[in-house]
This record gives sequence, C-alpha cells and structure tokens, in this order.
Amino acid sequence: MFLADGWKDYQLIDCSGGEKLERWGEYLLIRPDPQIVWELAPEQKSPLWKKADARYLRSKTGGGRWEVYHKLPDDWTIQYQGLTFGIKPMGFKHTGLFPEQAANWDWMQKIIRESGRKEVNVLNLFAYTGGATVAASKAGASVCHVDASKGMVSWAKENAQLSGLGDRPIRYIVDDVKKFVEREVRRGRKYDGIVMDPPSYGRGPNGEVWKIEQELFDLLKLCMEVLCEEPLFFLINTYTTGLSGSIMENLFRLTLQERYGGDFAVDEVGLPVQNLDLKLPCGYSSRWWR
Repeated sequence: MFLADGWKDYQLIDCSGGEKLERWGEYLLIRPDPQIVWELAPEQKSPLWKKADARYLRSKTGGGRWEVYHKLPDDWTIQYQGLTFGIKPMGFKHTGLFPEQAANWDWMQKIIRESGRKEVNVLNLFAYTGGATVAASKAGASVCHVDASKGMVSWAKENAQLSGLGDRPIRYIVDDVKKFVEREVRRGRKYDGIVMDPPSYGRGPNGEVWKIEQELFDLLKLCMEVLCEEPLFFLINTYTTGLSGSIMENLFRLTLQERYGGDFAVDEVGLPVQNLDLKLPCGYSSRWWR
C-alpha cells in the first residue's frame, strides 16, 4: 500500500460501522465510508467519537447533510510539509482535500527534484482543488491545472496562494479534459509528467458525459501524445471498484511501458488508523516512472 503517513495536521483517528473519525487541524469530523464494513465494540472505540464537532449524515433519498455539534467555521486551513490547504465541509461529505494523496505528492516531488532538469512541465488533469498542483509547483515544476469545475479551479488558486506559490508558473484551465488534451496535441505542447484523477462518472462544462470504464484507455493513449520523448512519470488515481489493480497494470503494460520502458507499480493508496493497527484503503494509484 502507498501509505500517507507523513501528516501532522490530519489524522484518521478511528473507523467503525461505516464511518471514520478524522482530525482536520483542530476540528473533529465524522464522515461515512462504505469500505469500513467492521463494527468495533464500545470499549474498542476512541473516546474522541463523543467529542466530534460535526458529522455527515447521508439521506436515504440521496445526498445528505452536516450535523454540527459544536461551533464550526465555514472554512479553515491545514498544512502538509510546507503546503497549506483550505478545508471546507461541503455537500456529499467532502472537505476539499483527499489526504491519502499525500503519498503520491511525496513520490512525485522526489522525482521532480531528482530529475536534474532545469525545467519540468507537469499536466494535472481532473485536478480538483489542486493538491498535486501545489505539490508539483513546490518541487519546482511548471504546472498546467485542468478541471471542468470553475469553483474547484478557483479553490486551487487559493491553495496556491495559501502555500506561497501565487507567483509560480501555474496555468489554470476550466475545460473538458479530453477536449483540452486534444488541443494540446494540435499545439505541439509537451509535458514531463502527467497526473490524472478521473471520477467514475461526471460531466464536462458543456454536458459532456464521462464514464471511466469506457473512456480511460483512450484518454491514456491520448495523453501519451503530449508526453515528451523522455517523460519522468505518469500517475492515475482510480476509485471505481470495477477497475482492479490488475486491470490498471494491463493498461500500463500496453501503453506507457510498451513505448517508454521504465517501471510501474499499482497498489492501494491509504491512511493509517491511529486507534487501531489498521490501514484504510482509499482507492488505487497507478504509478509509472522512467
């Protein structure tokens, strides 16, 4: 497992009965997680469950709401190794950050810093609030950040500012990912590394439908057309249960390794549970590097 165990401002304190107890800075949140299929006995549970500041409750008809127990700000910040992120409890249980991705930020930063290249260009697709964007930028890369949501791109800009990277070379693009990459191919632009965090299902700004099982292989091949002759890395995060690690290995063998050689690794990405000798899986990360 690619384990994100370097956090100080975030902790996965406990998990039981389909829920996880997390510390985000100084605030305790309870959020649902369908992978937590075990139920702890009362004496096994952390006493901090009773001190939670808010809990996300799912509705039987879809969606849900936050139930706030103590005064909670509309937003606050947490830090990770020199990076600062804005946190905000949102609809559908999200906070604006996936802390397990810190394992990939560390991996990517190491490759960028040890590349020996004066300039490293990184393309971040389905880039959300820009965790990978600010991590790559902090390591010295120029980044192109692409997401179909204008609100998420604005949030990414704020995270760059909070991290002291507001004057770094970061291009922010609100667009359908596939259409943007097709234009980059025509322009002849090239990148040293690509990060891709596609949703299982989604829609572009003009209603374009995305289904990962149908689209991922073709998008991967398309993205290879904007890689430089000697690329540094390619990272894909997947959360769809139908795309197993073996399937992702097959995709990488048929594409990146066939063309560029190099190495790849596919594994679950996850978080250590503070109260238990457990690790919580949070999807798969597929890494290719030279």
